[in-house]
Order: sequence, then structure tokens, then C-alpha cells
Amino acid sequence: MEAAEVLDLVRAHLPAAPAASARRLGAGLDHTAWLVDDDLVVRCPTPAAEARLLAAVAAVSPLPVPEVVFAAGGCLAYRRLPGVPLLHAPAPADGGAAVGAAVAGLAAALRAATPDLAGLVPADDTPPAEWLAEARAAWPRLRAAVPARFHGAVDAFLAAPPPGPARELVFAHNDLGIEHILVDADGRITGILDWSDAALADPARDVALVYRDLGPRALVAADPAVRDRAVFHARCGTLEDLAFGLDQPAPAYAAKALRSLGWLFV
Repeated sequence: MEAAEVLDLVRAHLPAAPAASARRLGAGLDHTAWLVDDDLVVRCPTPAAEARLLAAVAAVSPLPVPEVVFAAGGCLAYRRLPGVPLLHAPAPADGGAAVGAAVAGLAAALRAATPDLAGLVPADDTPPAEWLAEARAAWPRLRAAVPARFHGAVDAFLAAPPPGPARELVFAHNDLGIEHILVDADGRITGILDWSDAALADPARDVALVYRDLGPRALVAADPAVRDRAVFHARCGTLEDLAFGLDQPAPAYAAKALRSLGWLFV
């Protein structure tokens, strides 16, 4: 979809909107986001079911999520939340402790709401053995990009057996890297974006990715029962991020992956 088509869609569903400008905010593997009039975000393609999901999540989330304005034409429109992605913001002065605590609170709230939200998302029961196999397959082409001082720790991790499957699956964002966390100038969370990968997943997934991106202090408030699994998912996730950053290329992803080696593989 091009800018003119996005503007036509907005005019059709919000006749009172100026719909004077549309600029591309960014593109993921499966969608493109547009900013209309500096106020409305339009993501395409997006299943209509995501609108129902966002409404349900908003009812239980302690953190702001996008407010859907309309869903039509395979697109989802919502009011722009304030803030910038933490991926592009200065590193938190507290090492990520406050963000980690907020995400732990979000994870707990979503977990408690699993009975009500379960019917809105698929199950992501990917076993740890599969995550590890993917990391092992990627490592040979990543090795040259990783400083030699980390090679031994990565090799040891990849050679070790994975943990067993999670004992239960809970409702989770399931892709909660810092690219999906909005913060204000003081580092406070102003929104959680992109719920398209939400699923019934390992309870460690959401806190794992924040730990991956921000470091050990982001894991302090996490449920102790999931910390070991969070470390596993964080290690697999940083190798996945590095591969994505190098392949796209997406320098910000590669940079955060390389930075995280300092606490994940020591």
C-alpha cells in the first residue's frame, strides 16, 4: 500500500480527519506502518482480529496500548502514543530496572488474564530445543561479527542441552524487545506496541527479551520461577537479533545484539 492509498482509507473511515499527509514510520517482516497527520498510525496488513485483541489487552494491561480507531481494508488504525521506541532512546540511567519492573508487572497481569484472553491468540509452543537448533544453525555465519572474547561462551551455550518445555503456556506479548516499548524523555514507559505476535507462550518470554536488551537489572523484578528460562530465551534471542540486524541490514538491531553479549555470554 502506498501513501495515497493510506490517505484514501483514512478519509473513507474518518471523514472529519484532515488526512493531509502520510509518511512511512517503518516496516517489519510482515507489515508497514504509516503516520497520518502526525496523529494516526495505520498498519497494513493487519488482521481484523488484532483490533479485538488490542481492546481486550487494554482492559487488563497496566501499561498503555494502542487505541484502535478503525479496522478496515486489511489495515488497523490507532492513535499515536507519545514517546519514542526505547531502541532509539538513551540507555536507562538505572540500567533498565524500572522498565524491567514495569514489564514484570505487565507479564503478571497478562498471565492472570490468560483464561479471558486465551481464545484470541494461537499457542506458541515452540520447544526450547527448536530455539536452540535455530541458534546453532545461525552461529557459523554470525561468528565473524562477534568479538572473539565471546566465542567460547557462545560455543558452550550452544553445546549444552536446552531446558525442557514450559510447564504451562500463558498469554504474552511474545515479542517484547525494546523496539516495541515507548518511553518519554524521562525514560518512563508510555506505551507497548505491536501485539501481532501475542500468543499463549512460555511465561519467561516477555521478561527474557527485556533482559536481553537492557541487562541484568531489568530481570531483578521478574518472577524467580522464570529467570533461568529467561536467560535461555535471551541468549537465543540475541543471536536471532544479530542475524536479523546483519541480514536486513538493520544496524540498530545488530548493535543492541552485540552490546548484550557483555551480560549474556560472560
